[in-house]
Amino acid sequence: MSEMWWCPFSSNSQPMASSLSSPLLNLPLSSSSSLSNYNAVGAITAGACWRSGGRRSRGRTVIANATEKEEQGKDSPAFNPFGFVTDNPSSRSAIQLPESPAEDGNVGQVLYRTEDKGKDYGSYIRSGEFVWFVRETGSPNSRRGTIVFLHGAPTQSYSYRVVMSQMSDAGFHCFAPDWIGFGFSEKPYAGYGFDYTEKEFHDEFDKLLGVLKVKSPFLLVVQGFLVGSYGLTWALKNPSRISKLAILNTPLTASSPVPGLFQKLRIPLYGEFTCQNAVMAERFIEAGSAYVLKLEKADVYRLPYLSSGAPGFALLEASRKANFKDIASQIAAGFASGRWDKPILIAWGISDKYLPQSVAEEFQKENPDCVKLKLIEGAGHMPQEDWPEKVVDALRVFF
Repeated sequence: MSEMWWCPFSSNSQPMASSLSSPLLNLPLSSSSSLSNYNAVGAITAGACWRSGGRRSRGRTVIANATEKEEQGKDSPAFNPFGFVTDNPSSRSAIQLPESPAEDGNVGQVLYRTEDKGKDYGSYIRSGEFVWFVRETGSPNSRRGTIVFLHGAPTQSYSYRVVMSQMSDAGFHCFAPDWIGFGFSEKPYAGYGFDYTEKEFHDEFDKLLGVLKVKSPFLLVVQGFLVGSYGLTWALKNPSRISKLAILNTPLTASSPVPGLFQKLRIPLYGEFTCQNAVMAERFIEAGSAYVLKLEKADVYRLPYLSSGAPGFALLEASRKANFKDIASQIAAGFASGRWDKPILIAWGISDKYLPQSVAEEFQKENPDCVKLKLIEGAGHMPQEDWPEKVVDALRVFF
C-alpha cells in the first residue's frame, strides 16, 4: 500500500464549490471549502468479500439518491504534467476516478460528481442554532411507533439506510440523524457555539427530537463509539422517554477496548494530521468488518471528509473531550439490574474486530432479566452495514 499527497490541479479543472439547499427550509449550505492536500491511502481489495446492501424503498423525505458511477472512459488520456499524482492505482482507488483520471478531472471534479450521493431519504432541518441532516422513512401515523437510529463515530446515518427502509415497510416511522459535526449535518468550529462535549450533544439532540415532533416513549437504536455511546448516556438520563432500546456493537463495559484511531486523535499534533485523512471513515469501517465497502458506499463515507476539513476537526474535538473509559463505566453501571428496567436487545456482529463478543455477554450478565442477546453471524462492527437483513429480522421480533 502506498501513501502520497494529491495535487488538486488538472488541465480541465472545474469550480470546486457548489451549493446545497433544503427542500423544506431553503437553507443554503456550502458543500465544500478550499481544498488543501489530502492523504490518500490505496484501497484494500485482496482476499476480501463484498456484500450488497439489500432492498430499498422510497421514503417521503428523499432529497437525493446516490447516483450511479459514471461509465469509464475508453480513450487514451491526454498528456498531463501532474498525471503521476493521480494516474496510479493507489490514488485511483482512493478517490474513485475513472481509468483516465489525468484527463477526466481533479479532486474538485470528483466532489462535483459525487456531492449528491448517499442522501437517501434525507433532508436538512434547522434545530436551534444548527442544521441537521436527518433521514426519515415511514409516516408519522405508522401503526407500530417511531424508531430513532443513532450512529457512532466516525461514520454517519447512511449506515442505516437499508434497515430503516425495511423497518418502515414493516409499519414503523423511522428517523436517523447525522450527529452535529458528522455526515452531512452542520460542523461548527469548536469555540463558536458548540464545543463537542457530551452535554452539548445531549442538549442539541433534545432540541432535534422536539423539532421532529417525536412523541415519547419511542424506540431507540444505537451503534458505535463516541457519539454512539452518547446515545446510551442520553437514554440513561431520559428513561421515561424510551419504550425499548436496541444496541448494536457499542462499548458497554469498562473493559471495552478503545480503537487505535481515537487514541491517535488524542495525541497533540499527530491528531491534527490524522483527522484530515479523507479515507479515514471507510478504513475504520473496513478494519472492523470482514468485508470491504463497495465503491459507491465508500464514496459516501468519504465525501464529508473530502469536501472540507471541518468533519475531521469535529471528530478531533469530540475525541479529545471524551473520556472513553469513564463513559463505558457509566453505561455498564447505569443499565445494570436495579437501575434499568426497560427491555434491551443487543444485536451483536460477532466478527467485530474492535469489540469482542465477551463485551456483549458481560453486559447481559449484569441485567439478565431485561437484556436479550442476539448474535449476528457474518457481521462485524457495523452489522447494519454488513448484514442489514439480519438486523431487520432481530428488530422486527424485538419491537
